[in-house]
Amino acid sequence: MTMKGVHQLKRYLEKFGYLSYNGDAIHANNDEFDDLLESAVKTYQLNYGLNVSGSLDSRTVKQMMKPRCGVADIKDGKTRMRSGKKNHQQVPLYSFFDGNPKWSKTDLAWKVISTLEVVDSQAFRAILARVFAKWAAVTHFTFAEADDSRNPEIMIGFYRLNHGDSTNFDGPGGILAHTYAPTAGVSHYDADEKWSTSDPKSDEFDLESVVLHEIGHALGLQHSDVPGAVMQSAIGPGVMQRELQPDDIQGIHTLYNISN
Repeated sequence: MTMKGVHQLKRYLEKFGYLSYNGDAIHANNDEFDDLLESAVKTYQLNYGLNVSGSLDSRTVKQMMKPRCGVADIKDGKTRMRSGKKNHQQVPLYSFFDGNPKWSKTDLAWKVISTLEVVDSQAFRAILARVFAKWAAVTHFTFAEADDSRNPEIMIGFYRLNHGDSTNFDGPGGILAHTYAPTAGVSHYDADEKWSTSDPKSDEFDLESVVLHEIGHALGLQHSDVPGAVMQSAIGPGVMQRELQPDDIQGIHTLYNISN
């Protein structure tokens, strides 16, 4: 079956790890809704708690239209979201990157390294300090802003479009940020978004909420199935999610074997 715009759907699902045509450019770029694409849509629907039909119903399209984190849900065919669990009906939980990468050291330094000043630099650093304090409060980590005498473990900054890593930004909307698994220590934010460092307006993204999510990735958490969890992949404009939820805390405790 051929449908207009299907090639854009294929690109979306490929970007987030659901679909691969293994270099077959013809099928990857045409508008044919084939069996492989239907299977990818079903996996996406399963991961996001949608009706698993393989068709593009309104709820599926609405979910795909949400601005989101650029970290793929599935990497190298592996996921610990709902579709990667043996019992798809089990309680949805946090997930980790493949291989459970994590930090062996507990004293981590961070630093803003990009030269783009998208928001006030003092306000950005204050947000980062608050976010790291929230993760420190539920873990064994200590965090400090690196000075000139220390190399940071976590490097943070705003970038635009193709900025030299494997994941391009896409301008306003779409991908808000991306962060690599431990121990890469790289956390990037899209400079073309309309960011808020205070209470966001209806057309602004709350920077503190997004940073809280991305630092979860920097510590080793992947995306969560749980509605309301900080580690959910999507967040809308005007929305604040500034407090870690039980699923986020349970996830980081499990990864680092921290007792409650």
